[in-house]
Amino acid sequence: MENLGYLTVLLGFCLAVYAAVAALVGKWTKNEFLELSAQRAVAAMWVMVTAASGILLYSIFTNDFRLSYVASRSNADLPALYKFAAFWGGQEGSLLFWSWILATYSFIAVYTGRRIHRDMISYVVAIMMSVQAFFLLLITFVVSPFQVLMSGPQITPMADGNGLNPLLQHPIMAIHPPMLYLGYVGFAVPFAFAMASLITRQPGDRWIHTTRIWTMITWLFQGCGVLLGARWSYDVLGWGGYWAWDPVENASLLPWITATAFLHSVMMQEKKGMMKIWNVVLISATFLLCIFGTMLTRTGMVSSVHAFAQSPIGPYFNVYITSMTALTVFLILSRLDYLKSENELDSVVSRESSFLFNNVILLASCFAVLWGTMFPVISEAITNEKISVGAPFFNRVNIPIALLLLFLTGVGPLFAWRRTSVDSLRRNFQWPAIISIVLGVILFAMGITHFYALICFILCAFVAITIVVEFYRGARVIQQKSEMWLGRAMVELTHRNTRRYGGYLVHMAVVIMFIGFAGAAFNQETQAEMAEGDKLPLGRYEFELKELTEDNNANYASGAAVIDLYRDGEFLQKLKPERRLYHASGQGTGVPAIRARLQEDVYVVFAGLATDNQKPVIQVYIKPLVNWIWIGAWVMVFGTLVALIPSKIKRIAPRTRVVATARKRHEVFAK
Repeated sequence: MENLGYLTVLLGFCLAVYAAVAALVGKWTKNEFLELSAQRAVAAMWVMVTAASGILLYSIFTNDFRLSYVASRSNADLPALYKFAAFWGGQEGSLLFWSWILATYSFIAVYTGRRIHRDMISYVVAIMMSVQAFFLLLITFVVSPFQVLMSGPQITPMADGNGLNPLLQHPIMAIHPPMLYLGYVGFAVPFAFAMASLITRQPGDRWIHTTRIWTMITWLFQGCGVLLGARWSYDVLGWGGYWAWDPVENASLLPWITATAFLHSVMMQEKKGMMKIWNVVLISATFLLCIFGTMLTRTGMVSSVHAFAQSPIGPYFNVYITSMTALTVFLILSRLDYLKSENELDSVVSRESSFLFNNVILLASCFAVLWGTMFPVISEAITNEKISVGAPFFNRVNIPIALLLLFLTGVGPLFAWRRTSVDSLRRNFQWPAIISIVLGVILFAMGITHFYALICFILCAFVAITIVVEFYRGARVIQQKSEMWLGRAMVELTHRNTRRYGGYLVHMAVVIMFIGFAGAAFNQETQAEMAEGDKLPLGRYEFELKELTEDNNANYASGAAVIDLYRDGEFLQKLKPERRLYHASGQGTGVPAIRARLQEDVYVVFAGLATDNQKPVIQVYIKPLVNWIWIGAWVMVFGTLVALIPSKIKRIAPRTRVVATARKRHEVFAK
C-alpha cells in the first residue's frame, strides 16, 4: 500500500505541474485544447490526491504499523473517531489533508468558474496549481506520510503504535482542524481570482462577486476553526481559559482579521468603485498570512502546544513565501493604473469613511498581533536572545482596538452613503446612546467598576439597539404595506436583502461574544491540596472532596476526584475532574469538570497529587458569562449563512429588465 500511496502523490504532483504549465501556455498561445486539458488535469489531480488520502486512512484503520506515520500517530485500541483525527494529527498527514482540501477547492472553483470567467480561468488554474504543486512537492520528496519503518534492508513493523497525542483525543479535534484548514486553504481561491483579474485587466466587477462569495465562505470556516480551537483549549488544557495569545492561535487569527477587512471594504468597490488597491492588497495579504501561519505551525519557528516539531520543510516555506510575496507585490504595482478609484471620499461623516476607519483599525490590530507573535523570533535573530511577549502585551494593545471596532460596528450602519446630515445623526444616535449610557450607570451602581468591562457592556448595548432598530424600521414598513405580523415582516425584510441583514446578524453575534469576553474581567480562581472531607470556598461556592476513584480501559487508565458542589450552602451537583494516563504513549492529561450556565461556569481541575503528602491538588475557577462566546459563535454561523443566500430582490430585478426590454422591442416591431 505504501508504494501505491507514494505513486498517487507523485502522479498528483506531476498533474498539478502539468495543469499550471498547460494553462499558461494554452492561454498565451490561444490553444483552447491545452486550456481544456489543464482544467481536466485539475480533476485528475483531485482523483490522485483523494486516492492517496484514502490509502493513508485505510492504513490507519487497518493498523498498518509498517508505516512510520501510522505507528507514531495511532495504535490498535485508538477509538475510530480519533483514528480519523490521526490523519491530520501529524506533520505528514496534515500536509496531505491540506493538499486534499486544496485539490477539492480547485476542482470546484474551476468547474463552477470555467464559463462565467472564461477569459481568466486559465490563470486561476495556473495560480492554484502552483500552490498545490508546492505542497505536493513537500509530501512527495520531503515528508512523505508513506515512509516505512526500516531496519537495514528489512521492513520492521511495530507491534503497536505510539497512539495519538492525548491532547488531541477530544471530539472537538475531529472538527477543529478540518474547519481551520477549510479556511486556511480556501483563501487560495479568492487570491487566485484576484490575481487573475489583475493579469487580464478584467473589465467590470464580476470577478469581485466571485471573490467575495469565496472569501465569505472561507471566512466562515476560518472563524469557526478559531472558535472551535478556543473551545478545545477551554475544555482540554485545564487552565480555565480559551485564548492565551499563543503564536499558533495568533497565526490562525491574522488571516481572519484581514479577510474581515476585505469583506467590509469590498462593498466600497461594488457600490462606489473605490478602495480597489486596498481590496487587492487585503485579499493577497490574507492568502500570504495563511501560508505564513502554516509555516509557523510546521517549521518549529515558534514554541507552542499547537505546533508540530522541528522539520526539514522550513527552507522550502521560506523560499516559497518570499517568492510569492515578491510576485504579488510586482503584479499589484504593475497594475496601479487599472486599480484607480472611480470616486473620492465626500465626507468624513459617511458610511464610506466608517468602512475606511474600520479597515485601518483592523489592520492596526493585525499588525499588533503579528508584531507580538514574531518579536521573540526577531529578537533572537538580532540579539541571540529570545524575548517573550505574553498575554499582557496583547491585551493592553488589542482591548482598546477591539472596543473601538465594536463602536464602529454600531455607528457604521447609521451613517448614510456620501454624507450624513446632522438631523440624521441626532435621529439615529439619540435613543441608542441614551439607553446604553443609562444601562452603564445602572451597572456601575451595581458594582461593575472595571473600566474596560463597563465600556464593553455600554457599547454592546449601543450596538445591539442600533441593530434591533434597523430591523424594526425596515420590518414596520413591510408590515404596513403587506399587513403581516412583525416577525414575518422581519423574515421578509431579511430575505429581500440577505447580504445586509445577514451582516447585521453577524454584528449581533460579535456583540454577544463581546459580552462573554467582558466576563473575563470578573474571573475568580483558587487552588488547594485537599484530603477527603476537606472543603474549599470560592465566592458563593464551596467544593467538598468526597473521594478518589480509579478506572481502566483499553485506551487509558484514569483517576477522578469526586467533588460535591454547593452554592450558598445548597447542594448543586457532583463534579468529577479526571487525570488520564494513556497506555500507548505513556503520556498523561487532565479532563476538567465544567458546570456550564448562562451566567457563569464552574470549572474544576484535578491537577494531580502533591509531591510531599500525595494529597490531590484541586484548582477551581468561576468563569462569568463565558457561554455567551459559544452562543455568539452559533449566531455568527447563522448570520453568515443568511448573507450567502441570494437576495429576493436581486433575483427578481434581472427578470424585470428583460421583460421591459422585450416589450420595447415588441413596440418597435409593431410600429
